[in-house]
Amino acid sequence: MHTNRLANEKSPYLLQHAHNPVDWYPWGEEAFETARREDKPIFLSVGYSTCHWCHVMERESFESPETAALLNRYFVPVKVDREERPDVDRIYMTFVQASTGGGGWPMSVFLTPDLQPFFGGTYFPPDGRYGRPGFPAVLESIAKAWAADRARIAASGREVVEQLRKHTELRSEGAGVLDASLLERGYSIFRRSFDPRHGGFGGAPKFPRPVVLGFLLRYHAWRGEREALDMALQTLRAMAAGGMHDQLGGGFHRYSVDERWFVPHFEKMLYDQAQLAVAYLEGYQVSGEEPLARVARGIFDYVLRDMTHPEGGFYSAEDADSPLPEDPSRKGEGAFFLWTRAEIEQCLGRPAAEWFAWRYGLEDDGNVRNDPHGEFQGKNILFEDHTAGETAARFGVSPEEMNAALEAARRRLLEAREKRPRPHLDDKVLAGWNGLMISAFAKGARVLGEPRYLEAARRAAGFVLTRMTDSAGGLLRRLRQVVNPAQVLKPAVVINRNLLAHCAAKKLIDGDAQ
Repeated sequence: MHTNRLANEKSPYLLQHAHNPVDWYPWGEEAFETARREDKPIFLSVGYSTCHWCHVMERESFESPETAALLNRYFVPVKVDREERPDVDRIYMTFVQASTGGGGWPMSVFLTPDLQPFFGGTYFPPDGRYGRPGFPAVLESIAKAWAADRARIAASGREVVEQLRKHTELRSEGAGVLDASLLERGYSIFRRSFDPRHGGFGGAPKFPRPVVLGFLLRYHAWRGEREALDMALQTLRAMAAGGMHDQLGGGFHRYSVDERWFVPHFEKMLYDQAQLAVAYLEGYQVSGEEPLARVARGIFDYVLRDMTHPEGGFYSAEDADSPLPEDPSRKGEGAFFLWTRAEIEQCLGRPAAEWFAWRYGLEDDGNVRNDPHGEFQGKNILFEDHTAGETAARFGVSPEEMNAALEAARRRLLEAREKRPRPHLDDKVLAGWNGLMISAFAKGARVLGEPRYLEAARRAAGFVLTRMTDSAGGLLRRLRQVVNPAQVLKPAVVINRNLLAHCAAKKLIDGDAQ
């Protein structure tokens, strides 16, 4: 089995690529010196360990001996975990967004040996599809252009960096002073982009955008604007009812691929849980709607159950992909969370299975109609198709009996799901994301009167302060705890704050590499 330099890293994402036939380098001086010495461009690939399309590009391209041979021959390939190095990610994402009009992960950027970007994108398929050129063809075209006219490419890279630097300076200079008119304009933008049918803002794919919800709740408190409150509450209710919300285990998946919050992209990120927990708590504080408080409790309980280090810190993410229950040698997106109607009936029996299927929208042949990659065939995504009251009325059962039966069904199904192969867990502990979650738990303890949430916040804060500070008392970006047979915890290598000092691309965002 081929092993490259990433085998010496601690990032779960980099370790996932340690046995690719690509001769990956981690971000650092060894890679940069090799590029300068061999006069080769750098191929920079940025992603994270729970990223579905990162996995796809790895299977299609980075595990391909033929594609790896092209990368190794013509480029110096460099891998970056964007969660470990948000500074590097932000610099080159600025370039990709400016040059292509979009962004995302995996991010693929070609750099000169002095780290100037000159061509970039996100996911490249192995051949021409989805309106994108095939990755091997891209590699060969760039290699030919570099051989024929590298001076022009280098000059173009410098020009791009200079233009982006000027654009960044203009945006900064034009920011002005925060005043009431700016808040009014912001509210007007959100009001125009609001989806009055499904909640949320804009069309598919639809992200939860908890910061916007917080703004709307505060705008309502400031201006007494009822519509701002209604937009926030409608969105919170719709997200809670949708498939993006884990109806059994609590917490939220990353985003919805459709406009109605039904089909999620199944990864779960810690920072989403933290921000959404606060959004639901604040929605509950304003409205008094108990279902919003239940959603917040579900988020907290999920994080405590599945995302918490034994010593109190919080892990980063769970993968979108997981082993298929029927064939653990293969993975599929959302496999851990999907159900067939037969599985529900086998687990619950009748009549509970019928009641549960009506409540959560299950169908005999699966309930996902738009399935371009064929991953959900015959499977069901749980969502609140009918209320508990509607379900009770349909089956002639009292609301109290129906609520008790549905709660028991959820518990049994969660227990059954826990026996399935779990998604990959990214067990990095990130200081910034932990700060968000600590704050959310502290707020949850106060709003919900729940002492164990306060204890969770205290334990996590203690973990960060004792495990994630350097000898000078500075806060470190990330830690990955590796437990050896003697149960000794070893801290991972932390960010070198001076690593980008020599990087010409640093000019894109002044001070971003601190």
